[in-house]
Amino acid sequence: MAVAAAVHHRGYLTSKFRSSSPPSPPKIAAEIRGNTPPPPPISISINPAHVNLRHLRELYAICNHSCHRFPTVDAAGRVDPVDPAKLRTAVSHSSIVVSAFTKPEFVTTQSSTPANFIGIGGDWISNVAAPVTPENGRLIGFGRAVSDMGFTASIHDVMVHPALQGRGIGQMIVQRITRMLTNRDIYDIAALCNDDERLFFRACGFGYDVLGSTTMTYTRSASKNELIVSAGRRLLLIPPARGLTK
Repeated sequence: MAVAAAVHHRGYLTSKFRSSSPPSPPKIAAEIRGNTPPPPPISISINPAHVNLRHLRELYAICNHSCHRFPTVDAAGRVDPVDPAKLRTAVSHSSIVVSAFTKPEFVTTQSSTPANFIGIGGDWISNVAAPVTPENGRLIGFGRAVSDMGFTASIHDVMVHPALQGRGIGQMIVQRITRMLTNRDIYDIAALCNDDERLFFRACGFGYDVLGSTTMTYTRSASKNELIVSAGRRLLLIPPARGLTK
């Protein structure tokens, strides 16, 4: 999977590092949304306690999202489920966690009108008129950031329920993350994204690193006496066989 680092830059860069014709995030966002309807009522939370790990794991599965850069994919194109213990650790160690909720009835219809709307009155008004909260809503979006809380940060695992994608919810999540970081004077913000996600992050104000940095990842190489054996997603390093002693 080709991966590019999208970087959110502060406006104080000198002119020689600025693009002569920077992309317009609002224009890009409009192109992504097209003629899709506006999002339903959304509640955005930055409280990690509002994240139910079982519901979050279900969102990973619905979005077919993997925490691994090289996930195991089955014949149907589905990635393997996220490890619940590692997911709990990842969320607890994240510097910022943002989750989005809406009423369950808005998810099933893929529109801004609930499925059980029949006329006016009855339970529909009481259900829909009530404000959306993490307690009465369904988890439909998520994103997190890891940071040293001094200089740099990186954004990970931004996802939105497929029934509500392309309606600006992902942008709400990223904008909340970047606002929280920049409010702490952190402007070196990166997001690892594949080719399909570049346009989305551009709409959120990200772009290629003007300093020409290249993202590199650590890969361990086997020594001349070790054997590499594939075990699913993992590569196992097998030590050399020892000679039999007499």
